[in-house]
Amino acid sequence: MTGTFINAGVIIVAGAVGLLLRKGIPEEMNCSLQNALGLLILVIGIYYGIKADSFAVVGLSLAIGVVIGEWRQWEHKLENLGARLEKMLGGEKNQFTKGFVSASLVFCIGAMGVIGALENGLTGDYHILLIKSILDGILAIIFSASMGVGVLFSSIPVLFYQGAISLAAGLLKPFVNDVMLNNITAMGGILIAGLGLNILGVAKIRVANFLPGIFLVPFVMWLLHFIAL
Repeated sequence: MTGTFINAGVIIVAGAVGLLLRKGIPEEMNCSLQNALGLLILVIGIYYGIKADSFAVVGLSLAIGVVIGEWRQWEHKLENLGARLEKMLGGEKNQFTKGFVSASLVFCIGAMGVIGALENGLTGDYHILLIKSILDGILAIIFSASMGVGVLFSSIPVLFYQGAISLAAGLLKPFVNDVMLNNITAMGGILIAGLGLNILGVAKIRVANFLPGIFLVPFVMWLLHFIAL
């Protein structure tokens, strides 16, 4: 859970910095920062995306995952959950809860957190979560500068959410081999690249609808192995 602890700590520290900059951040600087981060995330996604041992496995898992995600409308349900939470906790009327809810949704709901926590739990490698921490830190500065101290408390759901994924992944470690991990990593890279394109504004990819593909990789590998027999 090292990466998750770092991520939560960065949000707190960066949020505190943002409180010192309450007068706001220039719009042009904000735009340039987000573009730079989008490019970085896109490159990271490509880097991990080419690590696949079998693009057939990754492609089939992705295709089936998209069908399931679109059918069950994962992205839409997450958006509705966010809207309900914001309404339930005060929304526009309460600046603290607005900052807390908005930042929590941005920091928790995303492919990078899921993939990073899985990799951290499976291999101990937390490089993806370090990259996510940089992104979250800059966004925390921007959010807290405009929405206040509630943003700092978004570190709590990040800690529990990503920590739970890392711990669950650790229990699966005996059943995961290098080939499977490479395919899962490549699938995550594709999702991370999609997230980068979204941040850049190049596309509006419903990345959450791709998430089922990550969990399908082991089953697709088993199925193709069974067919080959």
